[in-house]
Parts: sequence; structure tokens; C-alpha cells
Amino acid sequence: MRYLLADPNLTHRGPGEELARAVAADRGGPVTVRLAVSLPTTFPLAAHRPRYTVRHLLKTATVVDETVRFVAEPPAPDGPQSSGDRYGATPEARFRPRLAQTKLTELAAAVPLPAGLTDDPALLAAFVDHRVVVRLCTVENEVFLHGSADGAITGLLHLPGLRRRAAPGPLGAEVVRAAARVEEMGGSCDGIVVHPDRYWELVHDGLLGRLAEAGVRVSRTRMIAPDLMLFGDFRAAVTLVEPGVSTLSLRPGAGPDGADLVTAALPVGLAVHLPQHFLLLERQ
Repeated sequence: MRYLLADPNLTHRGPGEELARAVAADRGGPVTVRLAVSLPTTFPLAAHRPRYTVRHLLKTATVVDETVRFVAEPPAPDGPQSSGDRYGATPEARFRPRLAQTKLTELAAAVPLPAGLTDDPALLAAFVDHRVVVRLCTVENEVFLHGSADGAITGLLHLPGLRRRAAPGPLGAEVVRAAARVEEMGGSCDGIVVHPDRYWELVHDGLLGRLAEAGVRVSRTRMIAPDLMLFGDFRAAVTLVEPGVSTLSLRPGAGPDGADLVTAALPVGLAVHLPQHFLLLERQ
């Protein structure tokens, strides 16, 4: 397998076109192109519709090492869960900063190609850009929420210290209470992750626009159960760490029934500074 680098920064071409050019040049062998971008950021339809992934809620840092050190601030075990009106009475006055580390892990999505697609470079490029990359976005949402198989990423839904709250009341009132509870720990609720069922309920009730006015982004994904809503100070609580590189590979005959197989992959990690800045709301 060889690397063909023509436009790794995607200055003039999209990732699919870069792969298609490499496939045409290789004439039938396995091909991998290494790109100096994070593929989930290249999904072309994202530029025209405000559908946020979990990545969109996080701040990002570019790293060069596979192991990344950061500062975490866990709360004191016996610290308050709500804030008084003096700094000394706030939970963060008793946070305990410590050095921690996280490791990068590779995320990948593999998609079989219909027979003959590699003979049409333009169609192959469009399929990769619109159908392969979006699958990698879905895998990324899953891992960020549920964790990676190798344990390098603990999903945001399973963080130690994650607070939980039952939500038996009307949606609007529960959303208000949950956002306010995020801020009891010293954060600022800037994001919510919901299932599409819940997202469109927010739209119907007129809540989505009001949340946007308050600076809250809502990410919708099927990778969270319909009865769960994850609130948090995402940008303060977590940093997405990545080297900003990805790969697209084509392996002839490696897919089901001998189909050609395209794989999109990238290394990522999550540095969780403040797990207590998240609250998981469960609708009842």
C-alpha cells in the first residue's frame, strides 16, 4: 500500500477527488491518501444547514503526540452541589486541579462500493465526499458519547462525576432547570445533545430559537437515546485533541461479496477537564 500525496491540505480539491485521482493513478491496486485535515470537518452539506455534530460543541487543540497531558479539576467529594452567593460557597472554590492525560485513538468508517464506481472518478469523488465522510461523522458522534472500544475515550454519557436529573415535567420547564443546574457548578450551559425526536419537539415548541439566542447550540444525533438530553458547558469542560490528519483508503475486493472497500479514518482524543459541568436529563 502506498501513499499518494497530491493536495493533502485540500486547497484545490475535496477528499473524494483526491482519492479518485490516486485510484486512477494506481490502476487497480490498494491506495491510501493521507490528508492534512480532519475529515468530519469536510462534509460538504454542513456548510448549508445548521446540523451540529458533537464535534461542533467542543473546542479543539492540535497535538503532535499520541499521549496528551492536560489539567483536570474534579470536585471535592464532600463539596457543595449548589452555589452560595460568595465565592467561598461555590463548588469550584473546592475543585482540586491535577494533571491528567489522554491518548489518541483511531476512528474509522468502512463503506463497500458498487461495482464499477472506481471507473468513474467524478462519481467516486462525490460518493466519498457525501456518503463516506458522513458515516465517519456518525462514528465520531457515537464514540464521543459512548466511548471507544479500546477505552482511550470515555464517552460523555458515561463520565465519572456526570450529574443526572429526572425530567417528568413539561419539556420547556425541564430544559430551563437543566441549563441552570449546569451553571450551579460554575459553568455556562453552551450546548445540548439530543435525539432527532427531541430536537424537532424543541423546534415545534419554539424553544430552539430561544436557545440559540441564549448562545446554546443543540446537536442532534441518533447516537443518543430519545429519552436522554445531555446539557453541558462543552467548550470549558472538554477539549477535542487531534493532529488534524486523516486517511482515505481503497482496498479492491476487501468488502462484502468481493466489493471494493473505502475506509475513512482519523485519530482523535478527548481531554475532559470538568466532568461535573455536564448534566444528563432523562425524560419520563
